[in-house]
Amino acid sequence: MSIAMALVAAMLVGTGLVFQQQSAEQVPKSYFLHPRLIAELLRKRRWLAGIGIMAAGQGLSMWAIGHLDLTVAEPLLATSLLFALILAVPITGQRLRRSEVLGALLLGAGVTVLSVSRSINSQGIHFGGFAYWWAAAAIAGVAFCFLRGGWRRSGQARATLTGAAAGLIFGISDALTRRTVEMLGHHPLASVLTSWPAYSLVAASVLAMWLMESSFNAAPLNASLPAITAAEPVAGIALGVVVFGDVIRVSPGMIAFQAAGIVALITGVILVARAPVLSSLRPAALPHPSLPHPSLPHPTLPHPTLPHPTLPHLSLPHPALPRPALPAGAPAPAVSQSPEL
Repeated sequence: MSIAMALVAAMLVGTGLVFQQQSAEQVPKSYFLHPRLIAELLRKRRWLAGIGIMAAGQGLSMWAIGHLDLTVAEPLLATSLLFALILAVPITGQRLRRSEVLGALLLGAGVTVLSVSRSINSQGIHFGGFAYWWAAAAIAGVAFCFLRGGWRRSGQARATLTGAAAGLIFGISDALTRRTVEMLGHHPLASVLTSWPAYSLVAASVLAMWLMESSFNAAPLNASLPAITAAEPVAGIALGVVVFGDVIRVSPGMIAFQAAGIVALITGVILVARAPVLSSLRPAALPHPSLPHPSLPHPTLPHPTLPHPTLPHLSLPHPALPRPALPAGAPAPAVSQSPEL
């Protein structure tokens, strides 16, 4: 029953991851590790749907983690990558390649080996206790180093390093989830809500979510998901052994068996998460509406007819020359006539 719940949780988480990444990559890259990244994502319906689906999966995974050893629960939850791959195929319309199918088989084999190894009775040891929670701080320090490296880079390198940091914090969150569920079985709810594991769980979950969305924003899903999926079980299993005292099988055959399962799990995660079908996830582009070009009639303006200006005719007065006065008795001047030819 617990294993089935873990697989259903992985299916819901994988589906939610696909929806979230499709939205996060569309946010401007300048919002990387900025609070405005979450503010922008809260406006996107696809992202909100992905968060809702992932929240349902996280609720089931909390139940599974509380009833299974982390060495069993973590590999089962890592199959979320398979469900993300299955969902990405119809979205992108691409076919799976041989390497992706091989990766899926190796991932499934690794999960099976690690799960079966817990049911085999063989010599085992356990150590650790709640006094070793400092191991979680050490893992957080490693996550900070990955985050610092991602901050200084861009593109796929940034997404991978930030995804590794997110995966390690998710592993710490899984350990805190297990402790909180254990306390719920022995203490009243009010006591649990006022305890440090509950508050630390909320803080770790919010931080891991922020880092994961930032890694989704930096590059396509195939750049960040391998690191997230591989780092989370590593941190969770380590805390399960160190803090919760999960049994370690120390017989030579079991050590080799478990080592083979871990190698198969990590190899399968890398092969599946590097699939081109995951790098091609993009929100469907809406067609650009073609608006008809309006054909407006050419306006015919009347040709203005300006009146021809009529200037008044100026009549200048003819100057009257004074006639010379002849003396009395003087003969009139003879008019010269031209000789006849």
